[in-house]
Amino acid sequence: MLVTTPDAPTFRLAYVPGVTPGKWVRIWQERLPDVPLDLVGVTVAECAPAIGRGDVQMAITRLPDALRHGDPGPHHTIELYEETTVVVVPKDHVLTAGDELTLDDLTDEHFLWPLDEPLRIDEQPGAAIEHRPETVADAIELVAAGIGLLLVPMSLARLHHRKDLAYRPVTDAPTSTVGLLWPQPTGEFADEFIGIVRGRKATSSRGRAAEPAPKRSAKEKAAARRAAREAAGKIPGKSARKKAGGRPKRR
Repeated sequence: MLVTTPDAPTFRLAYVPGVTPGKWVRIWQERLPDVPLDLVGVTVAECAPAIGRGDVQMAITRLPDALRHGDPGPHHTIELYEETTVVVVPKDHVLTAGDELTLDDLTDEHFLWPLDEPLRIDEQPGAAIEHRPETVADAIELVAAGIGLLLVPMSLARLHHRKDLAYRPVTDAPTSTVGLLWPQPTGEFADEFIGIVRGRKATSSRGRAAEPAPKRSAKEKAAARRAAREAAGKIPGKSARKKAGGRPKRR
């Protein structure tokens, strides 16, 4: 459902922490300057309920995690890209000695698992700390305090980067998938945004910004063909025929 007024239709787009939709938003503003795009920051757990209530028309979120927290109603999803999983550790931690790690390297560690669950791992490495912080931001504070380590998508480690912390990729850890979630049926603006994300050109026949070329009449087509042949020198133009024949002399 689109949130609209008679004069100004608006497309409301939700996005979760770590996702950077800036490039797509700029393209939207260039192609549809008359349709404001409102960005709404939400957690992964809030995405499905927001779609189900019609608060937003689309969400850039983590899949399938977003669907575990609520019912969006009839919906569609598209997977966009995979995020690398990293472990966040204090800067002086022994694990920073390597450039990459595996889950086996983490078996002796204690881990924090925030309630907003940006990364779901069925077989969790190491030992889970009983206290579960509300958010990744809260968990980052506890990592800095030496309470435990944290596994998150790399984008969140970058978002919450601190000078006293470091992170390393975990090559065999489950990854997080960033994708689009939106309600059925697909509306005009949702289709426009999908096209932008997928790299569809503004001149695509599916784009709202593309205007169909007017059909030419048979007379116009014939004139265009004749002009092209004249330009190529295949037949003489009108001026050339006049010059060659001229006006008949009087006798």
